[in-house]
Amino acid sequence: MAVADIRQRSGYLFLAIIVVHVLLISAQVNSRSGVPILESVTFGIFSEIQRVVTAGAGGIRRVWNGYIDLRHAKTENDDLKRQLAQAQITLQEQRALVDRARGLQELLDLRDRSNLQTAAAEIIGSAPSPDFRTITINKGARDGLKTDMAVIAPSGVVGRIVGPNARSARVQLLIDRNAAAGALIERTRAQGVVVGNGDGRLRLEYMSEAFDVVVGDDVVTSGIDGIYPKGFVIGKIEAVEKSGGAYRRITVQPAVNFTGLEEVLVVLAPAPARGNE
Repeated sequence: MAVADIRQRSGYLFLAIIVVHVLLISAQVNSRSGVPILESVTFGIFSEIQRVVTAGAGGIRRVWNGYIDLRHAKTENDDLKRQLAQAQITLQEQRALVDRARGLQELLDLRDRSNLQTAAAEIIGSAPSPDFRTITINKGARDGLKTDMAVIAPSGVVGRIVGPNARSARVQLLIDRNAAAGALIERTRAQGVVVGNGDGRLRLEYMSEAFDVVVGDDVVTSGIDGIYPKGFVIGKIEAVEKSGGAYRRITVQPAVNFTGLEEVLVVLAPAPARGNE
């Protein structure tokens, strides 16, 4: 064995003996508080380790609790969003029911006012072409509907039945370019004929220049065509064009909003015309 190795081992042994002596002395010597120095030092070391470990665990616990709270907040937020969406859907459904109830009530009021035999019908379709302005209703021949029966709404005249099937019927709207109805100016009782203009409006034709016609005059059915009961609203005079003393063109704005119709009344037995008033 080399001399250097013997010296190195002797040094390690001597250092170990010194450390053991220091520990023995520390265990026997007390600090000012009466606690052995070794115990005091050991307690301090382990206390510091425990403090660090506790602080780390507390930080981890706080981070975890924050994560859990965040997850709970997200879950509650998602639940609130779902509840809000459901509430909005419910509100829309309730508004639709209210609008439907209002429309049905207006139909009932119209039926009571008119004293006519009628059948309520729901619109289930419409013609895609603007050249043929028709709608389809959910009542047909089995419900007593026939060709040329008038169709009305609370706001005014809608049109006439042109194609009844067993369970449905096609209605030609008054604004169709091939539709026409006897009409009169409510203010002056001047009579003429309204025809569909093809663009959502009506033209008042065959109006004598002897009668006064002005913008804003109400136009109602005259009953002379044998289809539409007398006195039902058609619309208002929108424009009047004259050429010399004669009327060149009279435009009528329909009272009915044909794009917003949902329910109508079919007049099963119209009252006969009573002549001019």
